Amino acid sequence: MGRADSLAIGGGIPGIALMEAAGRAVARAALRRFRPCRTLVLAGPGNNGGDGYVAARLLEQAGWPVAVAALAPPRPGSDAALAAARWRGPMVPFGPDPVARAGLVVDAVFGAGLARPVDGIAAAALDACAGRPVLAVDVPSGVDGATGQVRGVAPQAALTVTFFRLKPGHLLLPGRTLCGETLLADIGLPASVLVAVAPRTFANGPGALWRLPEHGPAAHKYARGHLTVLGGAAMTGAARLVAGAARRAGAGLVTIAAPDAASAAVYRCGDPGTIVTEEPLASLLADPRRRVWVLGPGLAPEPATRAALRRIVEAGGRQAVADAGAVTACAGAPEALRGAAVLTPHEGEFARVFGPVAGDRPGAARRAAALTGAVVLLKGPDTVIAAPDGRAAINANAPPSLATAGSGDVLAGIIGALLARGMAPFEAACAGAWLHGAAAGAAALQQPQGLIAEDLINFLPAALSEACGACPSRPVALGYTR
Repeated sequence: MGRADSLAIGGGIPGIALMEAAGRAVARAALRRFRPCRTLVLAGPGNNGGDGYVAARLLEQAGWPVAVAALAPPRPGSDAALAAARWRGPMVPFGPDPVARAGLVVDAVFGAGLARPVDGIAAAALDACAGRPVLAVDVPSGVDGATGQVRGVAPQAALTVTFFRLKPGHLLLPGRTLCGETLLADIGLPASVLVAVAPRTFANGPGALWRLPEHGPAAHKYARGHLTVLGGAAMTGAARLVAGAARRAGAGLVTIAAPDAASAAVYRCGDPGTIVTEEPLASLLADPRRRVWVLGPGLAPEPATRAALRRIVEAGGRQAVADAGAVTACAGAPEALRGAAVLTPHEGEFARVFGPVAGDRPGAARRAAALTGAVVLLKGPDTVIAAPDGRAAINANAPPSLATAGSGDVLAGIIGALLARGMAPFEAACAGAWLHGAAAGAAALQQPQGLIAEDLINFLPAALSEACGACPSRPVALGYTR
């Protein structure tokens, strides 16, 4: 964002004009969301504080009782200093006491680029915001705009007004929750600056970031792809969930490869449209039409699972989605996952293979993708999808109802189907994560409680229809507006 500001100013837009536009957006948001009340603007010494001074002036002009508490004066000659000089209203000491007397706090202390923990008098003032309405400028002070993590302390905002494009911290937890409602405001920065900034992080969603494949009138089931699922003997439900989701997501054929006759009999009691075979892996790999494989759900994290993954990826011309047992089977040996198309670990599985996430989900996923050459989908309420080339997307449409056994198997099946239909791994993983969340959202409209993984499969058609109907004109890079 700092680079975008600099490019815009270098292109002839005065910095104070951008600051006035930002403060105006904050003031408008306050006027629309809150009733007039005693308002305290907590102003930092940088541009975030400058936005706060502008908002204070405009709210006072609208008849609100406003005071400003400055953590420190702006740097002389800066745009923030000019904005502060235009403020003629009351100044009060910075600290928790003025906060306790305010009916609304405008948090303009620190922005998304905060690089150190909040402490001292700033932390005391922000802690005092608990229990009262907070309007945050850019992000709640203390939230790291790159990771969503809290540096020291951060207040809970009712409303956050940010500018130009969203930041990762608006979508990643806990930042997403601390922002409350997030409002994205246009402050006059030209979209052309993104060409120079070249963002590599995107808010996940259908449109220019990914589009579902289209199949013409001459398409047949093999044109839509043949997905093979390695089934286990103990947890047969997992492979059945994968297969059911893959069929609903549009794979032309889906086969469950059973390890023995007994488990094959169990699989054959499932959906009649799912093919079940007992052929050995070597025989199945001889069929060039079996281009896409899903393995891991229902498989034990043991050497045999790891060996099966290696045989599939080394067969050539195959794409593998490695989930659950296939990921954990490579604990401490991430190189064993090289050659897979997509990895779908949750945070615990990820840590066993790659080490702890340590608060930076995009960074951790990117490092794992670069190490393995695979697209890494790090599951969670703020799922991150990272490609080996450095691209990353943050998925923010997953409701809490997805925290149920088997939902990850459904996700693996969706991604496998999209690979079979011809999508590239990064796009297939992004689309799979979004469809997964959209299906859960569609289910919630009909059954607000009691979602189980089996239900998700039946709501995939609604999610697919929603994705086909959503066509923003440009990618939502962190961000592009729709």
